[in-house]
Amino acid sequence: MACRAAWRAAGTWQFVNWQTEATGRGTGRMPCGPTPADPFVIPLLALPCFFSFAILRPLNIERNDLERFEQRLGYSFRNGELLVRALTHKSYAHEARERQLDDNETYEFLGDSVLGFVIGDLLFQHFPTLDEGALSKMKAYLVSAPILAMKARQYGMGEVLFLGVGEEKSGGRKKDSLLANLFEAVIAGVFLDGGIEPAQKLLRDSFQPDVLAIDSDDLLFQDYKTALQEVAQGQGLPLPEYQVVDEIGPDHDKRFVVEVRLTSEIAAKGEGSSKKEAQQQAAKAALQMDAERRS
Repeated sequence: MACRAAWRAAGTWQFVNWQTEATGRGTGRMPCGPTPADPFVIPLLALPCFFSFAILRPLNIERNDLERFEQRLGYSFRNGELLVRALTHKSYAHEARERQLDDNETYEFLGDSVLGFVIGDLLFQHFPTLDEGALSKMKAYLVSAPILAMKARQYGMGEVLFLGVGEEKSGGRKKDSLLANLFEAVIAGVFLDGGIEPAQKLLRDSFQPDVLAIDSDDLLFQDYKTALQEVAQGQGLPLPEYQVVDEIGPDHDKRFVVEVRLTSEIAAKGEGSSKKEAQQQAAKAALQMDAERRS
């Protein structure tokens, strides 16, 4: 039934398959494929059939994009429909509502819970002597939108996101908030497909370097912009001004260089995979310069 539904999709969709178990080349038919009465069929009779992994995709995503995405993720979905839903933004589902597609919003909810559990356990194991307040600050930093968006970019999630035309035109594929939600949805998809173990492995592999890089004595936990603003206010100075001075790398792996100016003597630069991250790094450098100047 699911296979037949795939073949009945409207003309902007095709059938994608991996892990072929048997082939039907030259038979002129697909055992689980369309009947002559099926509308909007795109005949792909040369493709193998009896698929153990079958999903739909928009034509603007290359045939092997999702397979390469699984390779980057380090996880191969057994149920392709779970992957498709995890990658389907509400804007796309709305524009394709006649196909009754489910979007990934509830997956975001579930993924947020799985993420919180795994990151909480990871922090508890690495910092067993810290109190609840410190662990909560660390967790809030690690699951913040800029960090999750950065993780989504590292896996190239935005490249395989099913996005509506309007959201696409507004640059939604690069928005931190959208990418952060997408990361949570994909985590939920992995959890629903394989259980907690593969989801936990994916998150541990992804966040382990970030946890190890945390300085437990630094209670700011990357909120250097707020700290720099407080320094400026305490010294009666204008609020810090941030400016993007350079962009490095291709669109799918772009890095930003931001300069912050506190006084004529204090101007510092920072680099990051997002503008927000670069601003934080610039603020951190400015705080260090201010501390050295006053010491």
